[in-house]
Amino acid sequence: MKKNKLLSTLFLFIFSVVFSQVKISGVVKDNQNQTIPFANILFVGSTTGTVSDENGAFYLESEKNYTQIEVSFIGFETKIVSIKSRDFDLTITLEELAAQLKEVFIYSGKVKKKDNPAIAILKKIWAKKRQNGIYLFDQYEYEKYEKLEFDLNNVDSVMKKSKLFKGMEFVFNGVDTSRITGKAFLPIFINESVYKSYGTNKNGKGFREDLIANKNSGFESNQNVIAFIKDLYVDYNIYDSYIKIFDKSFVSPISKASGISTYNYVLTDSAFIDNKWCYNILYYPRRKNELTFKGDFWVNDSTFAVKEINMQASRSANINWVKDIYIEQEFDVLNDSIFLLKRDYMLSDFSFKKKEKAKGVYGRRTTMYKDYDFNKEKGAKFYNKEIDIYDVGIYNKNDEYWDISRQEKLNKNEEGIYKLLDTLQTVPKFKRIYNLVSILGSGYVEFNNFDYGDIFSTFGKNDVEGWRLRVGGRTFLGGNEPWRLQGYTAYGFEDQKFKYGLSGKWMVNPKSRFIIGAGNRRDIEQIGVSLTTTNDVMGRSFASSTLFSSGDNTKLTNINLSNLFLSIELKKNLELRLGASYRTLESASPDTFNLDYWIDKAANIKKSTSIQSEIDFSIKYTPNRKTIGYGVERNEVTDTYSTLFLNYSRGIKGVFNSDFEYQKVQFFYRQPILVGGFGRMFTTFEVGKTFGEVPLGLLNVVPGNQTYFTIENTYSNLNFYEFITDTYASLHIEHNFNGRFFSRIPLLRKLNLREIVGVKGVWGEISDENLALNASTVNYIAPTKVYYEYSVGVGNIFKVFRLDFSWRGNYRNVPNATNFAIKGAFGFHF
Repeated sequence: MKKNKLLSTLFLFIFSVVFSQVKISGVVKDNQNQTIPFANILFVGSTTGTVSDENGAFYLESEKNYTQIEVSFIGFETKIVSIKSRDFDLTITLEELAAQLKEVFIYSGKVKKKDNPAIAILKKIWAKKRQNGIYLFDQYEYEKYEKLEFDLNNVDSVMKKSKLFKGMEFVFNGVDTSRITGKAFLPIFINESVYKSYGTNKNGKGFREDLIANKNSGFESNQNVIAFIKDLYVDYNIYDSYIKIFDKSFVSPISKASGISTYNYVLTDSAFIDNKWCYNILYYPRRKNELTFKGDFWVNDSTFAVKEINMQASRSANINWVKDIYIEQEFDVLNDSIFLLKRDYMLSDFSFKKKEKAKGVYGRRTTMYKDYDFNKEKGAKFYNKEIDIYDVGIYNKNDEYWDISRQEKLNKNEEGIYKLLDTLQTVPKFKRIYNLVSILGSGYVEFNNFDYGDIFSTFGKNDVEGWRLRVGGRTFLGGNEPWRLQGYTAYGFEDQKFKYGLSGKWMVNPKSRFIIGAGNRRDIEQIGVSLTTTNDVMGRSFASSTLFSSGDNTKLTNINLSNLFLSIELKKNLELRLGASYRTLESASPDTFNLDYWIDKAANIKKSTSIQSEIDFSIKYTPNRKTIGYGVERNEVTDTYSTLFLNYSRGIKGVFNSDFEYQKVQFFYRQPILVGGFGRMFTTFEVGKTFGEVPLGLLNVVPGNQTYFTIENTYSNLNFYEFITDTYASLHIEHNFNGRFFSRIPLLRKLNLREIVGVKGVWGEISDENLALNASTVNYIAPTKVYYEYSVGVGNIFKVFRLDFSWRGNYRNVPNATNFAIKGAFGFHF
């Protein structure tokens, strides 16, 4: 999904008139010709203004015809500057205040905390923040309109003449100018949604949001693009201590926990807004390279509720592929005292570089609220009920409906986007570029009703097969089809054997997601690379997909697995699954490794092939998981959700010559945790037990990692089959500080590196009965004394690479122990 996000951004980057009365831009400097960051620029006689960025640059526009601006900054004289309707590249020089006045005011950009009137007002905001808006009512409801747009920005004559757009020059007829940055942009995508939202603060909070209508411009069939777009639908509350954007926790300028230690605050103005007397407070970060904003907000003088706020992320913030983030919110007044969110606007500038003229893609989200209603009694069952999002009526509303339901009208260019994509679909060059980026994003080459792939699994290498060639495909009828068939075949040039896998799924009931599936796979696999196991026929083989490994890589298994399953989603993200499977296991390299077990040890009779029939029942719960699409297979929007998985399986002896009778219980829990300004932690806990006598192929092998890459939920310093258990408990903890400490080290600050620390531990035991059954080449050792290892890492190297250094905490003197390892991983992260 992370790879898909970046490639979807690349897609939007490649594809990608109403004028305001006044547009100005420029830079603010001091009399030493040094730029002044975070200066306040305001149209004289208005509350419309902005704050210069870290390089002193600013852009400001208005539909009204202003002739002067006021420029101010702490420690400098306020300056009034006359302007023209189109005044660009202004250089405004501020004079420092006299020394005696600088002692009275504040100097050097650092604001004193003591006796600061802005902080006094901020404390009153904290005291009353739960006494405003929807928090005042037991129950509430409102209608929400959401508009998401993507635009190709920094459009210039060079881009228009580029060979890339030859034959598609007509797209530039829709070029517009951003009111936030002043850059020319070309609208290329729009998605509109209407929701009816309900909430309760009574007896615990509850929330329900019904999608009433949805419309978008031409990407219906590209699930990866839409999934990326949906990931931008983040909810944030300015009154929270941290605002989560792109999985990063930015310190809110209203934060009680960290605001004063993170920001400078300056009381700059006061004025009437909607007949309410309000104070204007300017804020900007105390330090660079942290996840912070700059901007200002207006706060009412009696309720101390925020009336308007704008927030622009510091460009030096440690976040990849995003040059700028801008947020503004407006609140409405109800009954002279209650402030309710009226409009929420967010702009993100996605770019591979943070230089001012670097080209990129704007992602703009506008959310508007109306028809608030309060204290209409609704029971708990109401908030648990979900509407049928598969209702085609949601996606087929007519133009008359949208004309009425939009809370702000589309401008001429936005209206043209719906026609633009239809026209581009007829241009051969556009179709070729679209197909190329779609292949890179999904891993599949599209044909009529069929996809070839996954192309990223085409080549592999291991000690048994040597080089391996794999080809495969799947049916594809647009992405929301109720059934799917997929399969592959592979050939190993060393063992000169063909392998294959086939599977099919059919969603019988879309509303409950009742699915029937079956499949069969005959292949080579590295078993024991995960403590929690499933019977997924088409799962990617650990053995065949890796090109680089260390040590002995011959402990591979020939597997013949067939399965049949039924699954149903009782409620959103709660899946129940019942399945049956049949498998045979035998060594793929008998000369170096075997899975033998004793039939009669006294008579020296043993068996090398395991035959097993099994039934299983599992419950999987993924709260807050977001998906896109409604077919038998869906794409995930993000991976920042919890996962709880409970599985019970029973081996049945005698069915189809099955060898063993046993029961197995496994539990898996994965939890991402955002730790405010200290980054994000991932914890994974696994526990399980096998009841009964089983051979090596059916035991729980602690997953080692003999590759050169960091792999989640494996132990970097363990070899394959180093620990064997039938009872186990495992805990993995990894924390990414997102550059919290590197950002404070001058020589490392500009590199935007990120600190990663981790610790892993596993306990397990093996029964005497399973020890006695073993006749394999593997000597069973269980970590009865908890095995642990710990690591430190550096992430975001060149934005795409991380390097981990791990140490074995104990069991250091066992034969062939790897006491220290260096591994890396590639990935795309914001």
